[in-house]
Amino acid sequence: MHTVAVLSLKGGVGKTTVALGIASAALRRGTRTLVADLDPQGNATSTLDPPYTDASLVDVLETPHRAVLERAIAASVWSDDIDVLVGSEELEALNEPGPDGRRLENLSRALDELHRLPLRGEPYELAILDCPPSLGRLTKSALVAADSALIVTEPTMYAVAGAQRALEAIEKIRDEHNPGLRPLGVIVNKLRPRSYEHQFRVAELRESFGSLVMPTGIPDRLAIQQAQGACSPIHEWNSPGAQEIALTFNMVLAKILRSNRAGRHRVNEPDEPEQASGTLHDVLPNASQKT
Repeated sequence: MHTVAVLSLKGGVGKTTVALGIASAALRRGTRTLVADLDPQGNATSTLDPPYTDASLVDVLETPHRAVLERAIAASVWSDDIDVLVGSEELEALNEPGPDGRRLENLSRALDELHRLPLRGEPYELAILDCPPSLGRLTKSALVAADSALIVTEPTMYAVAGAQRALEAIEKIRDEHNPGLRPLGVIVNKLRPRSYEHQFRVAELRESFGSLVMPTGIPDRLAIQQAQGACSPIHEWNSPGAQEIALTFNMVLAKILRSNRAGRHRVNEPDEPEQASGTLHDVLPNASQKT
C-alpha cells in the first residue's frame, strides 16, 4: 500500500480537489483506495458521502486499534473500492502544534494495522491523506505515516513561499520521524493557461523547484465544482472540461504508483534500524536556500 499525503500550508488552493481527483483516477483504474479526511472542514468526507459511522478519525488518532478502525471506515457513495476514514469537525481540537511525542505515530500505526489485516477482503493499494492547510499535529501525523507527499499550490504571488514552507515541513519530518518520506512533486491547481500572470507564476515555481513541479497543472474548470456538488468522481462527469481534468489526475496517479517506495513501513520496532537514503537536499538541492 502506497500512502500519499496531499498537503498545502495555504488555504483555498484546492487541496481536497486534488485528493479527490486522485481517488477518482484510482477508481477508474480499479485501484482499491482509502481516503483519510484529516481536514476538520470534512469536505472530502462530504463529497465521498459514506454512510453514518459511530466513530471517526478523531477516535482512530486517539486509539489506533482495529476495532476503532472498523467503526470509523465506510464505503463511499462512489464505489465499494473507495473507502473513507471519515473526518469530523472535532479534529480541530487535535490540531494543536504542541509537543509531538508518540502521538504523531498513531495514524501510521492504524495504517500498518490495515495493511496487516485488511478490512472487508482485498487490501488497499493506495491511501490518500487529505491534510488541513496548517502544520499542526494532523498534517505532521500524515507526513509521519506517508511514503510520499504531494504539495498543492496555485499560480499566485504567494505560491513559491507556500510551496517552500511545505517542502521544509517535509524535510523536517523526514529528518526527525520518517526517513522514507519523499516529496512526490508540486502540482499547480486552478490554472488558466492563457493568463500571463499564471504563466509567470508557474515559471517562477519551476525556477525555484525545477522538476518537482509537475509538467501539467489542473485547469480552472467549473466541472470540478459541479462534480463535487453531485458527489460524483470527476472521471464520471460528462463534460469536455472534466475529461481534460481527468487526464491530469491519471498522470498524477501514475506517478504515485510508479514510486518505488510503495511498501508499508512505518513505525519501527524497537530493534529495527531506520534506513535513510539521502536527504531532501539530494532531491531539491537549492530549495532551502530560496524564499
